Amino acid sequence: MSMLVVFLSLWGISLGPVTEAATFFETQPLLWAESESLLEPSAEVTLTCQARLGTVDFQLFKNGVVQETVHLDAPAIKHQFLLTGDTRGRYRCRSGLSESWTQLSELLELTGPKSLPLPWLSVKPVSWITPGLNTTAVCRGGLRGVTFLLRREGDHEFLEMPEAQKDAEATFPVHRAGNYSCSYQTHVAGAPSEPSDTVTIKELAAPPPPVLRLDRESTQVLRPGSKVTFTCVAPLSGVQFQLRRGEKELLVPRSSTSPDRIFFHLNKVALGDGGHYTCRYQLHDNQNGWSGDSEPVELILSNEKLPAPVFTAEPSSPNPEPGTRVRLRCLAPLEGARFALVREDRGGRRVHRFQSPAGTEAHFELRNISVADSANYSCVYVDLEPPFSGSAPSALLELRVDGPPPRPQLRATWSGAVLAGRDAVLRCEGTIPDVTFELLREGEPMAVKTVHTREASANLALIFLGPQHAGSYRCRYRSSWPNTFESELSDPVELLVTES
Repeated sequence: MSMLVVFLSLWGISLGPVTEAATFFETQPLLWAESESLLEPSAEVTLTCQARLGTVDFQLFKNGVVQETVHLDAPAIKHQFLLTGDTRGRYRCRSGLSESWTQLSELLELTGPKSLPLPWLSVKPVSWITPGLNTTAVCRGGLRGVTFLLRREGDHEFLEMPEAQKDAEATFPVHRAGNYSCSYQTHVAGAPSEPSDTVTIKELAAPPPPVLRLDRESTQVLRPGSKVTFTCVAPLSGVQFQLRRGEKELLVPRSSTSPDRIFFHLNKVALGDGGHYTCRYQLHDNQNGWSGDSEPVELILSNEKLPAPVFTAEPSSPNPEPGTRVRLRCLAPLEGARFALVREDRGGRRVHRFQSPAGTEAHFELRNISVADSANYSCVYVDLEPPFSGSAPSALLELRVDGPPPRPQLRATWSGAVLAGRDAVLRCEGTIPDVTFELLREGEPMAVKTVHTREASANLALIFLGPQHAGSYRCRYRSSWPNTFESELSDPVELLVTES
């Protein structure tokens, strides 16, 4: 994914669509080969690394290892590297950015004299088509001034860019679903390059749903008059958002810091505002079509005027064994109420789960418990009929689970040895969400890769491998908030790196 320098301004909007006020600046450099040097049976090849901003520093990598570092006397927008000897390999470059470096360029692979570098195909802004969306396929080659060819699996003809491009890439509009690949040729009579890897573009009747979240302060049992903020995130930028309760659109104040998301503000909620909320979005070029609704997010409010429920646990011990199950029972003097299990820890109070039983009691289960479940628990209930009163909280029940969390499993997403200059992805799978995963190499105390995710597993990618990356790897996960814990290391996975 491209690294972006983002200049953001925060704006407030009421009763209107989002105005994009974010400016994105691409910093990833471009790398290409000079066509003359590749088509001649010569031992020399020239690679050009072009920065997005003037810089005095350029660096070229081959097969995951630094090949050459250049510090110029004056800032330049590009630098040419002359390759001699065996030029076959996988190359990337980067340029200086302030006191550091940009991310690496896209991969450029040279397979030998008179051979063309493999192209690379991507889809923007997303890998699907739907009415109102302009989806494009971008084919990037290793040469400038070539003619690009796009092919859809099952079609006999290429979609061709008729004139040679000054840039090393071409953009094709995509109107049909399918599996696409691209290639390029240096002149009309020339043979095309080998095709790129295939990308799949799907056709959707409507855009996929966004994701709706509550800010942390709004996930607790709210009091009337509280402020609530929803965040709705779409899979692409430049859309119009809508907050809904049931089938009704809510015209509330809104703001944003990024064109792919919006914050909806409920400044003073009342008892009747509890319930399920969803959001959706609309493409600017399709005013009649909306995305699917997000998964619902629920608000619960209580004025604490109803009697507190009775809250018990089975087993009743405050120190249950790891891996066991705890049953929590909440009993209210009211039928048909909405119940909420509330968790309280260093991060504050927040609703953990909801239930709407037919009778007067709700049963919540905590399965396969671990140190991550250590907290104080209580429950409340609210009347679903006007005036929508809610109960006082029950007495607190304390749960303290000792010992490390379950050990994760690490698995490779490849088989055999990995080619130098390629990427390797290891998947670390745990059982606890919202943690930080770490990948560690045998013999090194510091993690080589760290990823925080809301999920219970994560992909840990090693980019542009070189011989120095070979070794044995393990993973673990940890949390410092609200509970502090660290898992044991997984079993090892061996990474082998080969030059060919």
